[in-house]
Amino acid sequence: MAEEIARRTPLYATHVLLGAKMVSFGGYEMPLSYPAGIAAEHRAVRERVGVFDVSHMGEFEVSGPDRNAFVQRVTPNDVGALKPGQAQYSAILTPQGTFVDDCLVYRFEDRVMLVVNAANLAKDWDYIVALKRGANVRLRDISAETGLLAVQGPGAESLLAPLTPLGVAMVPYYHFVQGKVAGVQCFVSRTGYTGEDGFELYCRAGALETLWHALVGAGRAEPCGLGARDTLRLEAGYPLYGSDIDDTVTPYEAGLGWIVKLDKGVDFTGLAALKRQKLDGVTRRLVGFKVTEPKLVARHGYGVYLDGTAVDVVRSGTVTPTVNCAIGITYLPVAHAKAGSHFAIDVRGKRAPAEVVRLPFVPRRTRTDSGGAAR
Repeated sequence: MAEEIARRTPLYATHVLLGAKMVSFGGYEMPLSYPAGIAAEHRAVRERVGVFDVSHMGEFEVSGPDRNAFVQRVTPNDVGALKPGQAQYSAILTPQGTFVDDCLVYRFEDRVMLVVNAANLAKDWDYIVALKRGANVRLRDISAETGLLAVQGPGAESLLAPLTPLGVAMVPYYHFVQGKVAGVQCFVSRTGYTGEDGFELYCRAGALETLWHALVGAGRAEPCGLGARDTLRLEAGYPLYGSDIDDTVTPYEAGLGWIVKLDKGVDFTGLAALKRQKLDGVTRRLVGFKVTEPKLVARHGYGVYLDGTAVDVVRSGTVTPTVNCAIGITYLPVAHAKAGSHFAIDVRGKRAPAEVVRLPFVPRRTRTDSGGAAR
């Protein structure tokens, strides 16, 4: 069978021109880093402002009279609590209460939009379409026609403000506004995946390049790739689908129980299983850890051991620029899933000592943190 050709965002040529190292991710050719390197891009976001091309993300539009009721059924968070102009972190779940994907839900006056992970786009679409049944809704996959830039860092607001009449300083966390930025019609959401203040700008794919050039360059924002996006989100304790959460993990196990509204009055997919788990209690929990032996780094997939017994694998793990030591995420039995607990990780045949630490690794500096963000 022929290998699927990786897709490209509208900014592919721009990334190549900037000297980006391109990698395949979620079916797209994406910039891993630019010549300054991952650490410099990471620091730019923590200290100033960086811009990420995240146009690989998937966007599904739900319209029609039953749109809110339908998304209530598909996701565990309470869409009914959203006013138009608000967003929430949520998920798409299996009947077993595990993750098909995590997502963002945006409520407009006349429609709802779900933003999903690129690698799960086709799977998510098929799953949601199958749940439609008799609902009076129109579903549209608008991913290919939608461009998305993430403007992240303490300087994000002052970078955007002169480019738009929208009054971005007044936009609260997890709210959005619609209007022009640098002459491009967008909707601007105060959300992100870095733990810093920032905005995500959605526009028509054809206008993305204009927006990029207004934001990125000398005296403006640093272009940032997927490498820095990963180190930033790990420090902020945000989960990555396919590593930290997947279809074997429930929100309660992942420390995301706050997105599950058992009492919202809707029989959403996974409700019965999650009610049972809430009653019985979880047997394992997601934890953050640091490797306590210098010069050893715990990477994704390395075995995790308690008293010589394998209990999980490292879900995410690396050395990050702000923390400046080897950190990561795994799952441990509940009795050991507390700060100060010790366990071991198999680092290339050597059992490296590790200690559970509180998440996030770096304090989040979003406007008012609501505990999560989608990838």
